Amino acid sequence: MTDQESAASVERGSGFLRIRLDISYDGGPFSGWAVQPGLRTVQGTLEEALALMIRRPVRVTVAGRTDTGVHARGQVVHCDLTTAEWFGLLRGHDLDPAVSLVRRLRGALSRGLGKLTGVIEVHAASLAPAGFNARFSAIWRRYSYRIADAQLQWDPLLRYSTLWYQQALDVDRMNAAAVTLLGVQDFRSYCKPRDGATTRRELQRFEFSRGADGIITVTVQADAFCHNMVRSLVGSAVQVGEGLEEPDWLHERLLARARNAKSRLAPPHPLVLEEVRYPDDAGMLARQELTRAIRS
Repeated sequence: MTDQESAASVERGSGFLRIRLDISYDGGPFSGWAVQPGLRTVQGTLEEALALMIRRPVRVTVAGRTDTGVHARGQVVHCDLTTAEWFGLLRGHDLDPAVSLVRRLRGALSRGLGKLTGVIEVHAASLAPAGFNARFSAIWRRYSYRIADAQLQWDPLLRYSTLWYQQALDVDRMNAAAVTLLGVQDFRSYCKPRDGATTRRELQRFEFSRGADGIITVTVQADAFCHNMVRSLVGSAVQVGEGLEEPDWLHERLLARARNAKSRLAPPHPLVLEEVRYPDDAGMLARQELTRAIRS
């Protein structure tokens, strides 16, 4: 069943309930989010755990697909369960089905992950409001990226979540370049286009800040992201921060609408999906319909 078919069946009152799951994960052990034959992925692991619990295949839809090695602290997914399956989670115990789902799903994940238990954490489950779709109802997604550009900042305990950069970076130059990309733009130069998909996005935040510890934190927020878009934006900006390119180079690349030999993807391991924001309950369906219209 496709996302569209699944959503339609719920909205027609076919006996399915839409369930929202809030999760986080360490992307290091996974070959990205999406199911791939013969590879361990976040989606595949989560769906296997749900199938073990519900005793049938359960498809999940995610707010934002993440690449191999990319982490999530505020990921959102949805799945559809029958009314009987939802209340069957209680097994005669006087509990909220949402509480029971989280507890049992953690157990099923632990069984499937073995020594990797803990790399996926389920924080909450809830009945979703009418019209909710984890992907299409989202207003924006926010990512963070950490860079240590001096050897004194290279903390071995944080090496799996921080980029150790060999050259000093100028935060002011990177911010001057980043601001030229804000707004609704065609980001074809900064992503790997998918067949039939638009590359127009609204980039709402693209900022660099250096903390008291000297670590640079990048914040990137948009209504949605194309494949590899965040890593491409960061990879290009650090070339400006290092002095290899001028600040207006990022905007020139944007206008070119084509990748070139200077295109560079920042490594995935410091990238974290921090938050996904949705409208209030009354606006879920309208947002979903608007997003579908834009994407098509």
